[in-house]
Order: sequence, then structure tokens, then C-alpha cells
Amino acid sequence: MADRSAPSCHLRLEWVYGYRGHQCRNNLYYTAAKEIVYFVAGVGVVYSPREHRQKFYLGHQDDIISLALHPERVLVATGQVGKEPYICVWDSYTVQTVSVLKDVHTHGIACLAFDLDGQRLVSVGLDSKNTVCVWDWRKGKLLSMAPGHTDRIFDISWDLYQPNKLVSCGVKHIKFWSLCGNSLTPKRGVFGKTGDLQTILCLACARDEVTYSGALNGDIYVWKGINLVRTIQGAHAAGIFSMNACEEGFATGGRDGCVRLWDLNFKPITVIDLRETDQGYKGLSVRSVCWRGDHILVGTQDSEIFEIVVHERNKPFLIMQGHCEGELWALAVHPTKPLAMTGSDDRSVRIWSLIDHALIARCNMEEPIRCAAVSTDGIHLALGMKDGSFTVLRVRDMTEVVHIKDRKEAIHELKYSPDGNFLAVGSNDSSVDIYGVVQRYKKVGECIGSLSFITHMDWSSDSKYIQTNDGNGKRLFYRMPSGKEVTNKEELKGVQWASWTCVSGVEVNGIWPKYSDINDINSVDANFIGQVMVTADDYGIVKLFRYPCLRKGAKFKKYLGHSAHVTNVRWSHDHQWVVSIGGADHSVFQWKFVPDRKLKDSLHIAPQESLVDSNSDESDSDQSDVPELDSEIEQETQITYRRQVYKEDLPQLKEQCKEKRKSAASKRRERAPGNSIRLHFVHGYRGYDCRSNLFYTQTGEIVYHVAAVGVVYNRQQNTQRFYLGHDDDILCLAIHPLKDYVATGQVGRDSSIHIWDTETIKPLSVLKGYHQYGVCAVDFSGNNGWKRLASVGIDDNHTIVLWDWKKGEKLSAVRGSKDKIFVVKINPYMPEKLITVGIKHLKFWRRAGGGLIGRKGCIGAMGRADTMMCAVYGWTEEMAFSGTSTGDVCIWRDVFLIKTVKAHDGPVFSMHALEKGFVTGGKDGVVALWDDTFERCLKTYAIKRAALAPGSKGLLLEDNPSIRAISLGHGHILVGTKNGEILEVDKSGPITLLVQGHMEGEVWGLATHPHLPICATVSDDKTLRIWDLSPSHCMLAVRKLKKGGRCCCFSPDGKALAVGLNDGSFLIVNADTLEDLVSFQHRKDVISEIRFSPGAGKYLAVASCDNFVDIYNVMSSKRVGICKGASSYITHLDWDIRGKLLQVNTGAKEQLFFEAPRGKKQTIPTLEVEKIGWASWTSVLGSCCEGIWPIIGEVTDVTASCLTSDSKVLATGDDFGFVKLFRYPAKGKFGKFKRYVAHSTHVTNVRWTYDDSLLVTVGGADTSLMLWTYEMEGHRDSRQCDSEESDLDSEEDGGYDSDVTRENEINYTIKALSTNIRPMFGIKPHLQQKEPTLDERPPVSRALPQPEKLQTNNVGKKKRPIEDLILELVFGYRGKDCRNNVHYLNDGADVIYHTASIGILYNVATGSQSFYQEHNDDILCLTVNQHPKFTNIVATGQVGDSADMSATAPSIHVWDAMNKQTLSVLRCYHSKGVCSVSFSATGKLLLSVGLDPEHTITIWKWQEGAKIASRAGHNQRIFVAEFRPDSDTQFVSVGVKHVRFWTLAGRALLSKKGLLSSIEDARMQTMLSVAFGANNLTFTGTISGDVCVWKDHVLIRIVAKAHNGPVFTMYTTLRDGLIVTGGKERPSKEGGAVKLWDQELKRCRAFRLETGQITDCVRSVCRGKGKILVGTRNAEIIEVGEKNAACNILINGHMDGPIWGLATHPSRDFFLSAAEDGTVRLWDIAEKKMLNKVSLGHAARTVCYSPEGDMVAIGMKNGEFIILLVTSLKIWGKKRDRRSAIQDIRFSPDSRYLAVGSSENAVDFYDLTLGPTLNRVSYCKDIPSFVIQMDFSADSCYLQVSTGSYKRQVYEVPSGKQLVDQAVIDRITWATWTSVLGDEVIGIWSRHAEKADVNCACVSHSGINLVTGDDFGMVKLFDFPCPEKFAKHKRFLGHSAHLTNIRFTSGDRYVVSAGGDDCSLFIWKCVHMPH
Repeated sequence: MADRSAPSCHLRLEWVYGYRGHQCRNNLYYTAAKEIVYFVAGVGVVYSPREHRQKFYLGHQDDIISLALHPERVLVATGQVGKEPYICVWDSYTVQTVSVLKDVHTHGIACLAFDLDGQRLVSVGLDSKNTVCVWDWRKGKLLSMAPGHTDRIFDISWDLYQPNKLVSCGVKHIKFWSLCGNSLTPKRGVFGKTGDLQTILCLACARDEVTYSGALNGDIYVWKGINLVRTIQGAHAAGIFSMNACEEGFATGGRDGCVRLWDLNFKPITVIDLRETDQGYKGLSVRSVCWRGDHILVGTQDSEIFEIVVHERNKPFLIMQGHCEGELWALAVHPTKPLAMTGSDDRSVRIWSLIDHALIARCNMEEPIRCAAVSTDGIHLALGMKDGSFTVLRVRDMTEVVHIKDRKEAIHELKYSPDGNFLAVGSNDSSVDIYGVVQRYKKVGECIGSLSFITHMDWSSDSKYIQTNDGNGKRLFYRMPSGKEVTNKEELKGVQWASWTCVSGVEVNGIWPKYSDINDINSVDANFIGQVMVTADDYGIVKLFRYPCLRKGAKFKKYLGHSAHVTNVRWSHDHQWVVSIGGADHSVFQWKFVPDRKLKDSLHIAPQESLVDSNSDESDSDQSDVPELDSEIEQETQITYRRQVYKEDLPQLKEQCKEKRKSAASKRRERAPGNSIRLHFVHGYRGYDCRSNLFYTQTGEIVYHVAAVGVVYNRQQNTQRFYLGHDDDILCLAIHPLKDYVATGQVGRDSSIHIWDTETIKPLSVLKGYHQYGVCAVDFSGNNGWKRLASVGIDDNHTIVLWDWKKGEKLSAVRGSKDKIFVVKINPYMPEKLITVGIKHLKFWRRAGGGLIGRKGCIGAMGRADTMMCAVYGWTEEMAFSGTSTGDVCIWRDVFLIKTVKAHDGPVFSMHALEKGFVTGGKDGVVALWDDTFERCLKTYAIKRAALAPGSKGLLLEDNPSIRAISLGHGHILVGTKNGEILEVDKSGPITLLVQGHMEGEVWGLATHPHLPICATVSDDKTLRIWDLSPSHCMLAVRKLKKGGRCCCFSPDGKALAVGLNDGSFLIVNADTLEDLVSFQHRKDVISEIRFSPGAGKYLAVASCDNFVDIYNVMSSKRVGICKGASSYITHLDWDIRGKLLQVNTGAKEQLFFEAPRGKKQTIPTLEVEKIGWASWTSVLGSCCEGIWPIIGEVTDVTASCLTSDSKVLATGDDFGFVKLFRYPAKGKFGKFKRYVAHSTHVTNVRWTYDDSLLVTVGGADTSLMLWTYEMEGHRDSRQCDSEESDLDSEEDGGYDSDVTRENEINYTIKALSTNIRPMFGIKPHLQQKEPTLDERPPVSRALPQPEKLQTNNVGKKKRPIEDLILELVFGYRGKDCRNNVHYLNDGADVIYHTASIGILYNVATGSQSFYQEHNDDILCLTVNQHPKFTNIVATGQVGDSADMSATAPSIHVWDAMNKQTLSVLRCYHSKGVCSVSFSATGKLLLSVGLDPEHTITIWKWQEGAKIASRAGHNQRIFVAEFRPDSDTQFVSVGVKHVRFWTLAGRALLSKKGLLSSIEDARMQTMLSVAFGANNLTFTGTISGDVCVWKDHVLIRIVAKAHNGPVFTMYTTLRDGLIVTGGKERPSKEGGAVKLWDQELKRCRAFRLETGQITDCVRSVCRGKGKILVGTRNAEIIEVGEKNAACNILINGHMDGPIWGLATHPSRDFFLSAAEDGTVRLWDIAEKKMLNKVSLGHAARTVCYSPEGDMVAIGMKNGEFIILLVTSLKIWGKKRDRRSAIQDIRFSPDSRYLAVGSSENAVDFYDLTLGPTLNRVSYCKDIPSFVIQMDFSADSCYLQVSTGSYKRQVYEVPSGKQLVDQAVIDRITWATWTSVLGDEVIGIWSRHAEKADVNCACVSHSGINLVTGDDFGMVKLFDFPCPEKFAKHKRFLGHSAHLTNIRFTSGDRYVVSAGGDDCSLFIWKCVHMPH
């Protein structure tokens, strides 16, 4: 019996023994129904202790390792391990899946937790970053994701008392997370001194930001906020694995075997020590606790579950037990009772009752147990051990009978003989020993034929033979009891086997897949009576086969549940159950056997839903009883849609070919032609591999597709309109129930689905990102408000995706089937349900979160699984109908087949549901109308020529063509056929043909008539067709040929038509009747081209693929010449006008010339070729058309060309499906062109009609014939042309400007990665080894008391330390490389702008500032939401490093400018940073642009933190992208040689390049800014000062020289439409850097900025009520009055940095700053403004006040220094003794000396009492490196110098001698301390300063505090002195990288810090401790 079908009986999981305690925690809970939920192996278990019943959740396909309970305690979330692990949320009551969350984690899901209201779920992955994800689990949508930690995370929990906060803990860390927008931001818990830093294993959140956590050492750590506040020591003796919070308090469980209960304040209530209880044992370890009311559940490491009732806590109930550690291999069943025995590596043997589902006996052995057997009488139990011994026990009381060790290696198999006399023992040392049971197990024989370890054995029924299997897969036989091997097969002929557990042998061939290695099936057991057997394998699968099972690859039923390998499987003695055991999962599964007779009664039981099918999908072989596939379907499944190169690859290929371009780019190329073409009509319909793709629209037009075009055909006017949004073959089309929108899916690497409107032909949404290679089926949901769309891909898994098409988001996805799926249909009544049909496939799906759950159709006993070709839903939600490949219609209710009806001969390809019935169409060419129950067929229509009505546009090729699509409406039936015809069947019978094209096969041959508007085509479909090109657009004639053809040509008089065929023959036919005139066959290979000579058409040239051209005399019908010499097949032929010369192209790219008629080869120089007059030009080679070859010429071929009769325009077709127009001649490489997409892959031929009015093109595989109208330059209306102008961006550079170049090339540093700003060298202070001083001071206090380190100037008062710094003022604005970043708020009362990493709100009236300080790195862009609903909402974007969603990733913050609340943080994938942000018209969307290499453009719903769409913007820098002020979908981006007009459609971004064509000599310049006008006008400011004006995306005029220099910024005023522009120009009488224009940019008024700069460079403009706000490159913010043009400077700042010099006034709140921009500025803190500025003409490096404050010394970068008098700002003296920069300059406290430190490793002393001559009195020698800071001693006798080699030295003043005596140095009192070096300040150097330095420091005047500034941009506050390394401190953030200087003001009221990168001055207010 070689039946290979699956058995009809099945197994049902009845019980699982075990619980997973190892490597898991917190996985055991009470549900609301008081059931217990936990998991074991890959099964979720719900156990009811009351009824002692288990329910199983089987949705996982690998080990479950994490579990969380929903707060309502009905739903459970479980996470599994695996390569692509997923999370299932399921209902513990029905055990059905509610949601699947997938496609994010890898490796596994370690922890899960629901939030308080159960809406969100957090998960932690097992990947290397331990990724944390937050889900909206019902939708299956990822809300946020971030790297969790570098090491394992053990527990995560939502803070149940604060929204959007989470806590996670793990190896040596605890983190407190906040969720805002789409970003999770962690803060690490600070252990501080309260407790040791250690691993935290579990946690629970309580009120008031308190978190309790259990640590590895058994302590409980209590956190408040992020700080550890106390520890509860010794809560447990060892690690605390589990913590559970409930209403009454907390329960904890630990490795010490104790459970402790605590009240709500974590005061102890009680302790339960499980080790001491009856069931307890040493080493018990608690992994999970759950406290509910008076019950506590405890799960242990050793797979037990205890239930404790609180008042009887010393008597826990053991409610579940299982094996624990190691693997479980031994299994035996009792011969007469329902018992199973198991033995494991945990050394225990256990006996389970299969009826009571309980453990009834347990016994511990000395060794791990590997196998077991029970004697035939059931008295003895034999156990084989891992050490080679075996033990026999009495079953009754588990006492030992005998223990024997004869072998060294593990015993893997032992079996008693059926007569009970012998025990055979098989070991891993390749032998079987036979023992006599009666002789007290004396060894009586030995079998030694195997060469490998013994795996399986069976006795014969008469106990005379055994058969064995070994590790090599050998099957051997032995005689018993002697153990002699049986070699003679005859002897075994009649042997009956008592059992069958072997895996090799004829009887079990079928259990092996066709290609499988031999050892992955671990166990088999046959049930002879039921003729079935079970197998267990390494993949966790238990399978059920028929027995015997003779042929490889038999069908089976499979059952999942075990996780990894199933080690053993056995039938119970009465075959009622199957018992299987899992190796690593230690579990015992008990399955109920359901024989097939029972199955019939249980038909109403729906099959268990599972994500992985339990039926026999995975069987490799075909079922024996499935009929052969229909030839047509077979053919269709063979079609491949893979492309060598996809259109998506073009940009990359172009980049790769850029090198070649460089050379070409230097030559000036021809412009693209002025004329253009427009698609006019398409002949063709794709029916040969598509179905149900033809519909009536609302207005009665017909919509269908062919090639890459969606066609809307008007049958009254016989015209077509085209949707041209696709760029490759469309494979499917569906129409919305309202018949107004259509969805089309195409081929592509990342293929897209477009939803478009059939009226406007505009895309509404584009869906992509989930289907590889192509989309083969789509369907809309019913018209009930749900915007659902389902689609199926042609990837290997035929992925099914459910979308919300309106929003463009993917809702759910699942792998559909390995075989092709033809149709997907959404249930019109329930949009979350769908059905798919395909090859041997019909499945019903329902959505569950991010996944879909499928159930196969239940065929029952009625039929067999058939290939389904179509499906529809019926009149109720349960009813579905499918058409099969054999002509039946199957009727389904729910998932059950209720009947089948024979409908057609051959496959049913299409069906359509009506209000009262159905219509079907099949391969038999018949359309059948049915009633609503498929009871009777009401009417049939056969598609026959006889029925064609007179108005038909063409001819039927054959009767009864195969029908592929049917649709009804407007009183007609619309039919699409496989032959590419669209017919309309009138209900009364007549048939009208509307559209037709070629059938399957490539179309190559094309010829246009010499003087009529007709053309001929010939195709591989073996037809020659004549088409009418006049408005009647129809096929005039068709003739079938004996072979396909590749070429055709009309004779010059148009009467004859020559056709070349694929078998090497050609014929000439009458052009009217298509009857043969003459035919020849001289060649074997394809005839590739055929041409009549011009004039009289005397000769015919016939080219073939065997490299020859034959020339025939047409009149005499003789061959007169042969052209030889081509080295490859001939591709193109052209005659010259005289008919004397032939031009030939070959496949080897040769251009050859032959003389006619003899065929002699000629060589003609290039210049001559151009002079020859050619009768036609279809050649693609030669210098005249060098430019038509694209840059990526290797990948693609230009297949055809054709020249207009005026020789001006050359049309070409290529392998990419592009039709292009070039100017002729196209000399020089890579000519410019216009290109058009409509064909899908190869355009095989192009021809102009005789009068050039039309271009006709044919597509190879897309079988279509397209007509394009030719439009002259002049009369082309301003309709958008569909062409992309050219491949190459223009070579001309886009213009140059230094500011633009700097902005474009700037490299933004990330603070966290910054390196030192000074070129220091040597060993950092905290790493230097200290030499001990010789005279360590004696410990007696005889020495004088240590003098003060620092002279303090408020000696009398009590010193109060400073405890905090608060940012009060910032002088600075980032204008030099950012723009559009100054805005008015609150009607001009406030101004918002940014510098460094802070947003600043400046009050114009008071000058006060407030700050947004949440950014952790520099802000690059800022925008304000203009919508009234979102007043004062600001978005700012910052720099960042890689886009890994971690805290340092670039991000956008959306915040409220008034209260500085963060509303949303959007972490983004713009690596490097965000350079532009813009809100949409409604204010709900935010657009951002990145600095990443692709300059990605992203659109966000900022309130939800959801990314809607993202796309690469341009390969060069984009400066600005802005939404149109009236739109949420239209925006414009501008950048380097770039302007693009974008539309958001669903989730896709569609864009058009700006077209320059209409204006002569306009070139694409670098665009810098954008503004908008009414009627779709856009204005862009360019680098040259012009402003371009665009209408839609076409340039319509240029406002020349709107500014003299680049137009950096433009602002559109919403209320009146006026536009402000700002640029770079020199102030002049009429000009100005700011101009106000009218709405059309026609008139303007200029404003001058009175800043006194030589050139004004405006970077930002904004317009308020009567005022214009201007931000400049020089860091000024200026308010200009519109009426009086008065300028008011609001903000000043240094324009270039770093600001190196900083000096505070000795007594007032003034300070000076000196910077690289050559200015020294005086600032007043109280007045909040700049008082004065001095321009020095050179970069300034340092500045200092004299002790009285009457003089200022300034040191310059060029080595000069200047002394000014403060009152008059007159120069008192200046000197230049050095050539390199002065680094620090200091007056001595007695005002006598001036010390000047420079980069030349020197300090010079000048005596000021000698007057302004400034002669040097001496200098310090032996300074090891450049000077960085200097300080005088209080008595002016000493000077300390810090140097660039991290050394501090002390010198005497004025001699300049170095002081080396440390004792003296230690006693000096300093006047100031600004050094970063010295033992007193060693604590300021941090651990992380490998590459970065502390740059500056300053000790407070009180001498007890110290502030520092470093390369990371941090200000830190320390105590002084700080001699301990890594001293404690407070940090203050805000500056960019590199702080250059820092000072206290007098009286320690403020700290001033100066920035390097940010050119900003920060003033911090000091907060002193109270007395």
C-alpha cells in the first residue's frame, strides 16, 4: 500500500507535565478566572486547579521565555526565542491569538510588561543591544525603540503611577526611562555611596517615584527618582529573582528558597521558607512569585509550581512538577496500565498516571538516566545510565533488583523480549548485550555487528530476532539469544516484529524527507492496529504518518509544542495516547489519539488556529491524488518577474558610472530637443498572467492595465487617459466598492502599490516597503469606512500585507504560502478578515495586531485540496465561493466546504458577485450567470466571432478564448481574455470588442505604412496584425502565421508587406488581404530585420541572426547577393536614398556598410557617413548617435531608434522601458534627452509615422503597442510634461559663494565625540605618577599653619559655598551656518532663536531671556508652528551621530516656547543631524531634512511621534525644505543645484524636479531659500542673487539680481502674502540686504541694516506687525521698522570664535570678551547688553583688567599686545616682541608688572612703572611647551604657569627663575587661580578625557569653589581644593563642544563661560548655600 497521503486520524494535546523555571522568571500568574497561566517549552498553559484541566496556547514555534499579564488579567503576552522571534498577545480564556507583534526583535524576547491601562506593551530583546521596544499592541504597531543596555536586561516595568515612565534593570545597572514622542530616553540609576554597584534582577514601582528592586546579593534597593536612597539588607540570603506587587504589598522570591511578603511601605510581614516544608528540599530556588489575596503561587528552578494559602503557609500544595536540569531522554510505557515512566539527566525516574495527569512515584538514582524499559509482565523497570551501567527496579516500590556495569559508554536503548526472558541492552560502544531475566540478569549473549553507537532496537514477536539501528543509519539483524548476525535476508522473510521503533527500514522510508541527513529523527513508534506511526525529531515536531510508509517524502500531520528536539515518543499500551518527551525543555507531553471514525463526528470542531500550520504544508512531495495542473496555470506559475536590474537601481548605477561621466561632462552637450511626445493610445490588455483586472468606473469608463500604464478607456469616444505613476509592469488592479479609486501593484525590487483616482488620474496614496519583487494581487475592503487594502507579493513566501491605504501604513503581514497565490479578497462585512487562494491553497485569515492568523479551508471527507484560481465573498459574512482549476465552484461557510458545483470545463479564472447572483468565466471561453446559491445556471454566453456586433474595434482571434476577468455594470458584462482582448457582452447576447493587443510572447516587428496612418506588427504569438492609427484606433486585419516573427516592412508603394519569421524563412504578403505573394527559406536562424530598398522597392534586404544579410530582387524573386563579414547577429538595417548602400548594425556593436545588390563590404570614414543621405535611420551606432547610449550602457542596450523625416529628432527605445527623444545628430557622449516611461521592460521597436505626427512603439514582453502624439515646441500648452529631462545633473557648477561653501562643507562635531581644542601633549594630570617628596612633613603640629591657597577678598563675611548655577543670560546667536532661525512670538513681544544647544526666548521689552535646555547637542534649525491651534509651539533639530535611536542619535524636539515643556521628541534616522524643520498648514505634520549622505526627507506626526514617510532627498546638501503654507501634502526642497516639488501620498513621497526648459539659458543653480505665492507659485532664492519663480514645477520667470549676493533667506507673510528676502550684499544707496516684496515678487522696497559692516549677510528674516526681524551672519538680531526703516539691534554676539579671552571687572558686573573675530567687547550683565566693542584688525586671544579696573591689556594672535585706558578707550601702549599668539596676559596684584605668556614657550615681564614704552625687563626660561594659563601670587612675587605639556611650573617675579622647592611652592598664597593643573585641582580631570581636555578653570573669590570648562562643552562646579581624583561635581550643559574660558564675576555673583564652537557667552547666576 504505497499511499503517500497524510493519515486521516489526528492527535490532540491533552496534558503537559512541567513548568519552565530555568533561565526564566516572573512567568507564573493567576488570571481573572483564578486559573494559573505559565509556559513550558513552546506552549502557553492555562491550568485550572479546581477542575484539574489544562488549556494550551499553540501560537509560538519556538521556546517561550517571557510572559506578562494584562492588568485586567485575561490577556497574556508571551515572547519566544528564534531568529525572527515574535510576541503573541492571547486570551487566556479562549486561548486564541489577539495580536502578533513581529519584525523588530532578533534572537529572542527577554522581558515583557503591560502599562497601567494595558494599551501599551514594552518588550526587551536578546540582541547585543538589548533593544527596548514599546508597542501599541492591539494595532501591532511599534511606537518607539531604543538600545537598552550593553549587557543583559532581566526585568522591565512601567511606572504605574506616572505616565510614560519605565524602569529596567539587569547586569550591573538600573535605568529609568521616559517616553516622549517616538523616543525613549534613559537615565542611569545613581548607586552613589548608599549601596554597591551590582546586578539588579527584578523590580517593582511604587508611588511617589519610588522603585523597589531586588539585587544579586539578596538586598533590596530602594530608589527615589534615579537615586538609591536606602537598602534593605539581607532580605534574602542570595539573589532575589522575582518581585510581585499586589494590592496588599509586595512578594519577593529568592535563590535561598524563601518567599517574603512585605507591606506597601516595604516593611516585612512574613517569610515562608519552602526548603523546610514537607515537599521542600535543599537547593530549592524560587524563580517566580505571584501574590493574589490569600494565595501565593511559587515557581521553582526545578520545574515545580507550589500554591501556598497564606494562613497555612507551612503546608504548600505541589500542583505541578516536572524534570529539571539536563536533557530528558528516557521514556517507557507500562504494558498493561496507563502509566508512563521517564528518566532524565537530573538522575530522577518518575512514573506518571496518564488518567489522573499526575506524578505518582519518583525515585532518585546515582547517575543520569538515558533510557528505560518495562518488562512484559510490568513488574520490572530497567534503566540505562549515562556511565554505561544499567539498573533494574521493582515497579511496585522502586526497590533495586540488580545494578550491572559492563560498558564504559552510555546505554542508549534497552528492551525486554516479548516472552519476558531476555533484556537487550544497547550502548554507545556499538554493541548490544543480552541478559537472561530469570538468571538474575546474567549476560548470555552479545551482538557486535555495528560500527557506531546503537540508537534503536526491536524484538520479533517470537523473541528469536532483534533488529538494531546505529548512528551510521545501518539496520542490522541478530539471532537471539546468541547474538549472531543474520546476513541471509531470506531467513527474515516471515518475521513479525513485536514493536517498531526503528528509524531505518523499508517500512518507514516515508518518514524521511526527500533530502535529509539520517540522524534528525530521534524516535519512532508504530501503532500496528491503527496503521499509523508517530515520529519525533530535532525540530520540535511530532508527526503522524501512515504505517507502513514505503515511499520517501510521505505526507503527514505535524504537531508543534516541544521547543527544540523531541527525544522520544511512545504509544500508550492501549493506543489511546501518545507520550512525547522534550530534550532541553524537560517536558512530557501527552497527546490524545483521535481515530478517523471519530473525526467525522467532530467536523463542527474548527481546527486549532495556529500561526504555523499544523497540517502538512511542509511535506515536500505532492499529494498523490492532486490532479495535474492545467497547462495554462502551469505556464503561469513558471513566469518569473525577477529583473536583472530594477529601475530603483538606476541612481546607484549612475553613481557607479560617474567616473566615466567626468570626462564626458567637460564637453558641452547638446540640449534636449524642444519638441516632445505624449502618450495618446495603447493597444493591449494584460490578460495572460493576470486576472480580475478590468472594471467599470463610476462614470461608465473602463479601467484596466497593460505594461506600466493604468488605462481609463472611454468607450463612447474611443479615447484613453493614462495613469503613469508606475515604472514597471503592473501585475494587478482592484477597484474600490464606490468605483472611483483604483489600486495597482507593480514589479520592483521594493515594489509599490498606487491608489489613484480614475477621474483626476492623481495618486492618493503609494504603499511600499514590504513587498519584494512585485505585487500580484490587491483588494479593497468593503465600503464601510474602513480604509483597508490587502496585497500579496511574489516573493518566495508570497507575503500577505494588510494596509490602511489612506494613511499608507502597514497594519499586519504574514507569510502566505510557498506556492503562488492568485487572489486575495477582504471580507466586505468584516475588514479584518480575508481569504487567499492559489496553488493547492485556500486560507481564511483574520488580523491579530501586526500579524494575520490563517486557517486552511476544511474540506472534510468531501473532496481534496485543489488549486483555486479565484474567490469572492457572498451575501453574508460567513459565505465564500472559490473557483478551482478543474472547473468547480466550491461553496464555503466559515471555514467549511459545504458543496461543490461544476461550472466550467477547465479552470474557473474569474468570478464576480452581484446583488442577486454570480457570474463566472473560465478557460472554456464561456460566461455563466448563476442564481444566488449556485443552484442553477441562469444563462451562458459563449465568446464567439459569430456573436460580434458590427461596432467592434477589431477582430476576435479565436472562438472561446480563455476568460481572465469579468465585471458587470451599466447593463453589460465586461470580459477580459487571455489573448489580450476586452469585450463587452450585452445581456441580450451581442458582443462588442473594445480593445485588443498581442497575446503572450514578445512583440518585435513594427512597420509604419509609407503614406497611410496604419502600421503592422508581428509577434512571437504567431500573428501578423494591421492597426489603424487614425482616431478609430482598431485592429484592421490579423493573420495567423506558422511561426512567430521578429520583423516586418511595407514596400515603398505600401502594397506589399514583408515579414521575417523565427525559423529563418520570410514571406511577402498583400498588405490589404494579408495573403501570401511569395515566401523563401534560406536560413535556419531568426530573421531579425527586413527592408525594401527605397524608390521602386526593387531590392529586399533580409538580415538574420546567423550574421548574414541576403539581398533579393523583388521582381525576379531571386537572391542576388549575400553580405558577409559581420561577426555577430544583425540588429538593424538602413538603405541610402539611392538604394545602393546598406548600413548594418550587429550584436557586437559593429557598424558595417555593404554595397547593393552584390553585398560587397565597404569601409567608409565617419565624416563621409554623415554626408550620405539615408532613406531611413534606425541605426543605434555611429558618431551621429553616440549620445543616445546612457551612462549605464553595460547594463542596458538601446534596442531601437528612428529619425523624424526632417532629421531633427531621434527617438530611441531601450531595455529599461524608456522611450527617449534626442536632438539629431546626437554627437558627444551621454546626450541630453527627454524620457518617457510607459513600457515596462524592453522597448523593442520605435517608428515615426510617414508624416511624423505619431511615434509608434512596441514593448517586448508587455505585448503592447503604444501611440504617442508628437508635439512641437511652440504650441505645447503648459501642461506638465511627463518627462524627466535628463540623466545627468547639469555639469555647470551651481555658482560659488564662500558662506554657502562653508555651510555646505561644515562638519558638525558631536559633543560626546569631541577632541581637544588645544594641541596638548604628554600625560594627563590624573594619569601622572606622583614622586613622593623627600621631606614628608612630620605629623606634629609644630609647623606653621598652612597658609591659604588663595587670597580671599571677602575676608570678613562668613564664606558661603555655591551649590548651583542657573543660566541667566546668553550673548550669542547661531547665524553663521544656520538660517530661518529667528522668529517672532506673541505678536512681536518675544523673539525666539537658538545658539549652541539651547533655545532662547527673548523678551523685546525687558531684554530678559528664558531657555529651553533639553537638547543634548547643538541645535541646527528652528521653526515655529503658525497654526492658531498650536500657538508658541517650536520645533528644533539637533546634531547627533549614527542614527541608532540611542540618546546621542540626532533628534527633533517639539516644545512650548512659553513654559518650555517638551511635547515630543523625535529620534530620527538622519545620521549626523537635522538641518531643516517645517510645520504643515494644519500644524500637525512636521517635515525634517537630514545631513546624512542621502539627505533624507522625513514627515512626522509629531504629536504621536510617528514617522509617516521618509525618502532620500538628493545626493548633495539640501538647505531648506518647507511645506506650502496652505498644504499638508505639498512641500518644496532646495539645495546644491537642486529644487524639488514634493507631494505626500499616503506614506510615500513623490517628487518632481524643477523644470528649467521654458526659459532660454536658465541653468540649475544652487538654491538657498524658498517662499510661496498664491496659485501654486513658488519662489526660490539662488546663490547668484536671482530669485526663480515657479508655477507648479516649471520655471516661468527669473527676478534677476534680487540681491547682489546669495539670497539666503525668504519669508512668506501668511496674513498679506508679502515676501521678505534677505541676502548678502554691500550697503549702498538703493540696495539693502533686506527687501520687502509684493505677492508676485515684482516690486520691492530695500532696507539698509546700520551695522557698520562692509558687507551685510542676512541669514534669517521674519515679519511681524510693522516690523521685520533680521538675523545676520555676524550674530546680530536686528529689528527693522517697515515705515521708518529704523534699525534696532536687539542681540549682539561674537561672529567668529573661539572666544579665547575673558576678563571680569574687579568690582562691577561687567566683563570683557576677546575673540577670533578681531573684536574685544564689553558687556553689562545688569543691563543685559553689549556696552562697547573695539575692532582690533587682528584676532584677539586674551584680555585682562588691571587690579583697579582702569586699564585693559589685550593679547593678539599675531604676537602683539595692547594696553587701553578704560575711560577713553585710547591706546596707552602697544608692543610686539613675539611672533606667535599671546595665550594669557596678567597684571600683577600690585599693578607693577605685566606678564605676557605666548605660544613660543615664553613668559615676558614688563615693568609698567617705566611708562608706555613697554620694554621687556626679563622673561621665564625653560618652559616646556606653550603657555595656557598664568596666575600671580598675592604678594606679586611669584607666577604659576600652566603649559601645553600638562606641567605646571612656578617662577619668581621679575627675575624669571624657576622655583623648584616644593615646600616653598606649597606655602604660596595665590591672588587668583585659573590653572587646570596642579595637585590642588587633580580632581577636575574626568575618567572620560582620553581625547578631550579640561580647558579652563577659575576658583571663586571666596576660595571654596571651582568652576571648569572642558572640550565636551560642560561647565562643572567643584569644591576647592579638590586633590582627590575624579572628585564629585555638578554639571551644567548648554555650550557646544569646547569651552575656552570661564570666570567668576566680583563677589561671586555670576559665572561667565565662553564657548569655542558656539561663539557664545553664557552668564550663570550663582546660588549660594543658606547660612
